[in-house]
Amino acid sequence: MPYNIAMVCDFFFPQPGGVESHIYQVSTKLIDRGHKVVVITHAYKGRTGVHYLTNGLKVYHVPFLVIYRETTMPTVFSFFPIFRNIILREKIEIVHGHGSLSSFCHEAILHARTMGLRTVFTDHSLFGFADAGSILTNKLLKFTLSDVDHIICVSHTCKENTVLRASLDPLIVSVIPNAVVAENFQPLSYSPKSHDAGYMKPRPISRRIGPDDPIVIVVISRLFYNKGTDLLIAAMPRILANHPNVRFLIAGSGPKAIDLEQMIERRMLQDRVELLGPVRHEEVRDVMVRGHIYLHPSLTEAFGTVIVEAASCGLYVVCTRVGGIPEVLPPHMTTFAKPEEDDLVAATGKAIAALRSGRVRTERFHDQVKMMYSWTDVAQRTERVYDGITGAISEEEFYGVQGDGKVRAGVQSYALIDRLKRYYGCGVWAGKLFCLCAIIDYLIFIFLELWATRANIDLAKDWPRKPFINDKNKPVDNNPYRLRHGDVMDRRNGSFVVR
Repeated sequence: MPYNIAMVCDFFFPQPGGVESHIYQVSTKLIDRGHKVVVITHAYKGRTGVHYLTNGLKVYHVPFLVIYRETTMPTVFSFFPIFRNIILREKIEIVHGHGSLSSFCHEAILHARTMGLRTVFTDHSLFGFADAGSILTNKLLKFTLSDVDHIICVSHTCKENTVLRASLDPLIVSVIPNAVVAENFQPLSYSPKSHDAGYMKPRPISRRIGPDDPIVIVVISRLFYNKGTDLLIAAMPRILANHPNVRFLIAGSGPKAIDLEQMIERRMLQDRVELLGPVRHEEVRDVMVRGHIYLHPSLTEAFGTVIVEAASCGLYVVCTRVGGIPEVLPPHMTTFAKPEEDDLVAATGKAIAALRSGRVRTERFHDQVKMMYSWTDVAQRTERVYDGITGAISEEEFYGVQGDGKVRAGVQSYALIDRLKRYYGCGVWAGKLFCLCAIIDYLIFIFLELWATRANIDLAKDWPRKPFINDKNKPVDNNPYRLRHGDVMDRRNGSFVVR
């Protein structure tokens, strides 16, 4: 059955990134399957209000104060009135939050449960357990996930991390990886082979690298500590010293950019290292195809979509063996290294030698990645999660039956007393604080129901909805929406808005 879904996260376009791309791609594929999806995020520079993106995806850019790395100021309750208004206007049934560090995500799940809506949370990151920041983040995550219907993680390592951080039942956590639009990341070595029904079929062409040919190593990353920028700064001079015919091409921005520039000037590597600065996501492929090796020195990573994009472009990948990265690509596409300077230099040397010897057939990577990852498959698996929490499929089918014939998990109750019981078990002092937050949120909801009645909220017109795709991938046109005469769209600032 078709659903009305709200994707909520602080991180979305026009900011580039893996979480942003994930939300956009899953949303558009769910729309293709007949569902209605809106995205709720904060305002970006030049983006405020309601915008329409490709495929009729509506985005609400809410003007809230941003304090750090595009994360809004956590206020707990002030987001509730406008959130409720959007939910009622769009007739939302499922609220899907993304990101452990997204304030909008945590607040939206709290408010959605108060309003009696089904909720899903997707975790895209890995966190520790010892430092102060991780302890506070994990306690907040435990608060949010103690009253959520289902959790999705992008890798098995991410699932293990999330289950431990929030003390969850593993049965309510599913693993659904990221994907890539392989057609947008084709290598330069593709050329037409034949015509079939009017379409050109590309074929891969081998790029043989001689012993003296230059090799370009590409790095596309946010220049932050957790992305391994310090490790890159330490290893890069040694790699260039060991291999005279190697150059670096680095794209990205962040607080570590100054350290990187200073190292290049100090070592006088300006002629062998090119800094591109920040690049848009649609420009990533054009940068990647200029290289032969993709270097990913991250210190922590739940999945690493960029290495899938690099392999799809025909690059050999050198990456650190951390987090969920070992789950992403098969061994013949990657060379792994410990997150240490010496090992990263050695692994890069092995990759360079493998390319020069011809042992690695990178021209085959694109077709292999295309078979492994698909956003359509991700959307189908996400849709099954929605079916499970709404009762469209039985709990036995969704959660599975244990050895004693009983189902160990189930959807959460909306009742306030049941919610308070779950919150109370989150800690001696934190449990009482969480209960207080839930009670205040419920009182605000009652006040809003009396003061801003639902009858006074105008319902939004729906974009023409596509036929719903059932489990057998057959269209079922049981909810055809049509724009009436006079409903005009025009384009302003790069996106569609209602006139």
